[in-house]
Amino acid sequence: MAQIIKDRAVVNDDWTLLQLSEDDTPDTVQVPDGKVIVPLKVWLLQKNSLSERDELGVWFSSDEQAKELGNDVHRFPVIAIDFPKFADGRGYSIAYNLRTRFGFTGELRAVGDVLRDQLFYMQRVGFNAFAVRADKNIHDAVKSLSDFSEKYQASVDEKQPLFRRTERFGA
Repeated sequence: MAQIIKDRAVVNDDWTLLQLSEDDTPDTVQVPDGKVIVPLKVWLLQKNSLSERDELGVWFSSDEQAKELGNDVHRFPVIAIDFPKFADGRGYSIAYNLRTRFGFTGELRAVGDVLRDQLFYMQRVGFNAFAVRADKNIHDAVKSLSDFSEKYQASVDEKQPLFRRTERFGA
């Protein structure tokens, strides 16, 4: 069974990420039973038939926006965001908006080209689960969540910048 990092621990992943093949279309693809994370486009086009399912998640590609899901955000226990390549940072904005503008409180998972060097920063914008790239050591990657002891900027995980959190002495 595949493993992910969730809430700073390595756990078994009991969800399936539905990827469309070349022959599939978002409006006609069959969504299998069980815990499945479907592409946003599949959810939007099959919402009527899928809305009865409890164990359903949705995933964003990097060119989609949080507002496309809108108020449906609260019906999902897990939302994943795909990072198609290491250098594509659009997923950070999607995550930040899901947490801050839409109030998503469930599992927010990074998938795709997810590497150790990104995890600390992904965590800052609201990710709490990470599907680390298969060719990387997941136990080494989990250590990166504690790479830095202090955060200078405000974000999802720290509402105040450092200069507002420290006492100033002198002058």
